[in-house]
Amino acid sequence: MALPPAVRLMAIGTMVVFCYLCAQIFRAPSSLSAGGKDAVKFSDMPRDPNLDPTGEPPEPLHRVSGNNYAPDNVNSNRINATILSLVRNEELDGILQSMRDLERTWNHKFNYPWTFFNDVPFTEAFKKATRAMTKAEVRYELIPKEHWDVPSWINQDLFRESADVLKEHDVQYSHMLSYHQMCRWNSGMFYHHPALKDMQYYWRVEPKVHFFCDVDYDVFRFMQDRNKTYGFTINLYDSPQSIATLWPETVKFLAANGHHQHPNNAMKWLTDKERRPDHNVQANGYSTCHFWSNFEIADMNFWRSSAYEEYFDHLDRAGGFFYERWGDAPVHSIALGLFEDARKIHWFKDIGYQHIPFFNCPNSPKCRGCVTGRFTDGEKWLNREDCRPNWFKYVGMSPEWAVQNDD
Repeated sequence: MALPPAVRLMAIGTMVVFCYLCAQIFRAPSSLSAGGKDAVKFSDMPRDPNLDPTGEPPEPLHRVSGNNYAPDNVNSNRINATILSLVRNEELDGILQSMRDLERTWNHKFNYPWTFFNDVPFTEAFKKATRAMTKAEVRYELIPKEHWDVPSWINQDLFRESADVLKEHDVQYSHMLSYHQMCRWNSGMFYHHPALKDMQYYWRVEPKVHFFCDVDYDVFRFMQDRNKTYGFTINLYDSPQSIATLWPETVKFLAANGHHQHPNNAMKWLTDKERRPDHNVQANGYSTCHFWSNFEIADMNFWRSSAYEEYFDHLDRAGGFFYERWGDAPVHSIALGLFEDARKIHWFKDIGYQHIPFFNCPNSPKCRGCVTGRFTDGEKWLNREDCRPNWFKYVGMSPEWAVQNDD
């Protein structure tokens, strides 16, 4: 018997709604095995090296012996290095959290100075509270206006219009001018500050980060002794919508400055299009892989080199720090991947670290408070943001860990 027209319409409508809901469920990024060109299946993920037992890098390492790292020892074993933080007065609680963790796990032994930067003067309350967290020297520095202000060649109307477009594409902080200024300062300004003129190495620390593992050797002396340029813990994919023209501008720079490329570079890591093909397409040839620079231990001589200075000046003039949302993480990473010997870039596997929502948590008795091998405590799909597999594929693990694993 034929169904009445009203019932048939209701059945068709129900089927349409059912199909729509099914499509939404299967499109949702609740699992890394979801379909689509940009999906990353769990089967594509290699075993996380953090699950393997992690010790220290091989000797020789510089350690505390007697008063050789005492805070008041003018002839200590400390080298020209500092812990560095760009922080606002209102972020006091967050930076105290970070200081508490890093002092507990490392710096109470080595007493390297803390250097805080702000675009406005620090309050006495900020100074008093941070000084109470450490026995080491603490320095409070004001960023010069010429390092922070928007450059004269940036068109403010175009900035606002571009920010509107970025917002439509869900790019965070697109209208926040101070965020753009921060990214530019972290990319190419901080190492020019007079307070750092005699410093070679820095360890960047941001508010609200966690450190989980005791580190019993001088990481700065490790960088110096092993001739390392850059150290990272987390390696991620970036938002391609925020850096759409960064790689094309890089290609323009290389066309005239190809001599800066290092023969042992990480170009394949920068341009991979197999694992996240949509990222490569949307970023116009860039994989978007980058070192997450809220943690970085680095040699400022690299940023002060002609290769990096010329590259930064090219990017700065292109305006992408304001017309898009170029971050210091992809800028630093591209430069390192092109202009530095990849063997001088070190994964600090043994330093447990978290910046929400990502972790570096090694398998070590020196670590407390994090789950071994956990990459994120957020949604499961966030695991696909891990770009370490590509780093290991194209560059390899740091030689120090290879030696350890061979043992």
